[in-house]
Amino acid sequence: MLTEAIQRDPNYGPAIALAAHCHLHLDTNLWADDRETNRRQGIALARRALQVAGDEPNVLGHVAFVLGFLGEDINLCLGLIDRCLALNPSFARGWFWSGALRVYAGLHDLAIEHFETSVHLSPREGKARYLNGIGMAHFFTRRFHDAAPEFLASLEEIPTWATPYRFLASCYAHMGRIDEAQAIAERLRAFTPVVVRSDPPFRKPEDRELLMSGLRLAAGEIT
Repeated sequence: MLTEAIQRDPNYGPAIALAAHCHLHLDTNLWADDRETNRRQGIALARRALQVAGDEPNVLGHVAFVLGFLGEDINLCLGLIDRCLALNPSFARGWFWSGALRVYAGLHDLAIEHFETSVHLSPREGKARYLNGIGMAHFFTRRFHDAAPEFLASLEEIPTWATPYRFLASCYAHMGRIDEAQAIAERLRAFTPVVVRSDPPFRKPEDRELLMSGLRLAAGEIT
């Protein structure tokens, strides 16, 4: 349907932005046959959406999130999401994307504020992604005891989502709960062969190392 919509109107920004977002999901779930080609295609679609509909908040938010996740300049992405929210301050999904981008940028306490704003604006929407985002922000500030319950609550809603499993395994490892960390890693292996991803979207080296070191321990790569 997206392809048909874009074929009918090559300048239909929302469809192009959503198509870019599909490439993000292919990467997140490790479904792409060629991840680098998929990444380039997602970035190209996001930039195309921005060129044809850069004044629409929904397009700006999609583009910012896609470019941020796929590794483009984080300051550009923050500028785009800020513009999105200036145009529509009541855009709940935009506040979620903003929270995620602040986590990627290492602005963790601000990220929590933005996730909470998103939930306040859309209280009936499923909470799994917001809980995971808040958990990530707590994790990177080493508030592990606050982070773990958020990941567990997120998994209650989406029990086969790999991201909170990875964070929870790393979280338990850093808390010294190695047996639990390894058990979570084993549960993760039940639906994905990749426990330790080598290319997380977090820009601060210390954030990436905190996640990866815990995951390596949980996966048995460090003794």
